[in-house]
Amino acid sequence: MRVLDVGSGAGDVAFLAAELVGSAGEVVGVDRSPVALASARERAAARSLRNVSFHEGDPTAMTFERPFDAVVGRYVLQFQQDPAGMLRRLAAHLRPGGTIVFHELDWDGVRSAPPAPTYDRCCRWIGEVIRASGADNSMGAKLGSVFVAAGLQVPTMRLQAVLGSGVNCADAVQLAASVARTLLPAMEQFGVATAAEVGVDTLAERMVAEAVANGSAIIARSEIGAWSRV
Repeated sequence: MRVLDVGSGAGDVAFLAAELVGSAGEVVGVDRSPVALASARERAAARSLRNVSFHEGDPTAMTFERPFDAVVGRYVLQFQQDPAGMLRRLAAHLRPGGTIVFHELDWDGVRSAPPAPTYDRCCRWIGEVIRASGADNSMGAKLGSVFVAAGLQVPTMRLQAVLGSGVNCADAVQLAASVARTLLPAMEQFGVATAAEVGVDTLAERMVAEAVANGSAIIARSEIGAWSRV
C-alpha cells in the first residue's frame, strides 16, 4: 500500500503506517514545518526506514506521481478553518476504493466522578486555551458530519479514552498534566490561568492525591477515529 500521512510532524504516525505496509509499501509524510520534518527524517534514518519519505508543503495543494491507497491524519483537522474542504481535496489523492482515515481529540468528554476539582479545573483551562487559539477542542465528535460535508461516505467511527480510579488514575491524569505543561505559556498569554495557579511542577501529583482522597474516577480526553472509502 501507498499511504499519505497528512501533518506528519515528527513522524510518529508515518512510522506506524510503515510497519503496517511493510517493506513493499510506501509512506509519504507531508508537513508545513521544516523543523518537524528535520526531526522526522533523522528519526527515519536512525530506524533505517527506506519506505518512508517526508516532504514540506500543503498536501491539499501538492501533486504526486501516483495516487495513494490511503490518506491518514492525526490531530490535524482541529486546526483547520475548513476541515471538510481539506478532506475533500485530500480525497482527490486517493485511488478509487482508497481509504481516508482521521484521528482527532474531543475534550468535551473529560470528567471526574465523584468530582476531583483540580483535575476538572485543569481540563477546563486546556479547553479554554484550545478555543482561544482558534482550534476546535471537540473535532473528534464532529468527524462524522465533516466526512459527509466533504462528500465522503458516512464513516465508521471508534472512540477510546484512558481512565482510572483512585490510585490507578495516574495515566489519565498525566495526559492532562502534560498538555497543561505544554500550553502554560498560552494559558498566560490568553489570560486563562497564571503559572502560580497551574503549579505545573506539582500538578499531576496534586491531581492524583485528590482523586485518591475523593475516590474519583478520572476520565481523560476522548480519542476518536473515523474512516471511509472513496
